This record gives sequence, structure tokens and C-alpha cells, in this order.
Amino acid sequence: MPKVLIVEDDPPMAVALQDGFEFEGYTVLVAKDGEKGLQLAREGAFDLMILDVMLPKMNGHDVCKQLRAAGDQLPIIMLTARGQEIDKVLGLKLGADDYMTKPFSFMELLARAEAVLRRSSNQTQTLDCYRFGQVVVDFKKCETRKDGKLLKLSAREYRLLQYFIEHRGEIIERDTLLDQVWDHNEAPLTRTVDMHVAKLRKKIEDHPSDPHFLITVHRMGYKFVDQEHAKGTKEP
Repeated sequence: MPKVLIVEDDPPMAVALQDGFEFEGYTVLVAKDGEKGLQLAREGAFDLMILDVMLPKMNGHDVCKQLRAAGDQLPIIMLTARGQEIDKVLGLKLGADDYMTKPFSFMELLARAEAVLRRSSNQTQTLDCYRFGQVVVDFKKCETRKDGKLLKLSAREYRLLQYFIEHRGEIIERDTLLDQVWDHNEAPLTRTVDMHVAKLRKKIEDHPSDPHFLITVHRMGYKFVDQEHAKGTKEP
């Protein structure tokens, strides 16, 4: 079942939403403020975010804005106690997929969540453009720039970067990368993946030995994390 991130600071509402989605078979994680919600959204592989507008530390509009600015297409349903039309318009303009005003029926929220998930699953997974840090990847032109300067990536490095971006937040094993990025008839070794990742880091990271985006997950593989100060195990 889909994995849902609920960002809600009101305890009774958060518990009710969590219980409701879990009863329907969803996997649920709850954040109590906007900063934590943004962090979890960047680090995790969620299928849907239920995002309150009025939150401590960072409001829901800013959370949505930062996710969309980073190219994250995580489906978002925004919740608010406000009734003004301008708040709904702002949320939708910032990239929210749907909007509900409190109080609301959980069954209606569930129906809207299912509709958003259906639309999301029908959309193409290929992005036109993706930005992280000072790097911009233009998938239509097959170009990658850092600080405005064109990076010279090999075809393999480009395909590797594209796969990481398309599966951002997921831990990807080396064997999976070999299956998805390399041709089966080449029969490369997993060490080949490490060599290409190291080369790619030198081009996209400010400090390749202390990467912020392309992180090594010890004994598991790699993870592309789009946040300013990502944590992870360094290459030996």
C-alpha cells in the first residue's frame, strides 16, 4: 500500500488521520512541524503528503514551495482551517495537488487521496528539468550544468545521475544499478559502479569526499538525497 507522510501539529487531528489511513492499509509517518516534514519528505520515498498550512517552524506553503523548487513531484494535499479562497489559490499555485478546508470528512479526504494517487501513477516518471544545489539537469537537452557551466558527463554518468534523480530518497543496491544502467551483455562488476559514482561525485559535488547529494549507505548501496546537509557514510 502507499506510504503517506502526514504533517500536522494538532495532536488529535494527527492521531485521527494516522489511525484512519492505517486502518485503510496505508503506511503512515507523522511530522509535527514544517521543518521536520520537509526533512522527512526529502529523505523518504513517500507516495503522498497530507500537509497542514498552519505549522510551527515552517508553514505548509513554504514546505510545498521548497519541495517543488527542488523538482520533487511528491503528491500533496493541503489542509487548512481557513476558508478564504486566496489561501486555496496560493496552495494550488505553489504546486499542491488538492486542497481541503477543516473540518472535513475523512472519507472525502481518503477519496481525494486515492484520486491524487491514481493521477500520479498515470503521469510519466521522466522529469523535464531537475535542480539540486548549484546543479541543473535538463533531461530534454541531455545537459547538466553546475554554476551555469556545462558539465562534461559521459553517457554512462548521465544515465547514472538520471536514475538516481528518478529514484531520489531510495536506497539503491549496486546490483540494481548494474541491471538498470549497464547493459546485460557487458557483465560489469559492482566495483565498476563505485568507480562511476566516484567520477560523478567529482563533477556534481562541491566536496566529493564529503558528498551532500550522492550518499553511500554502508553495506547497502547508494542514495540520492536532495537536501542542504545530507548525512551518510562516506566512501572509504
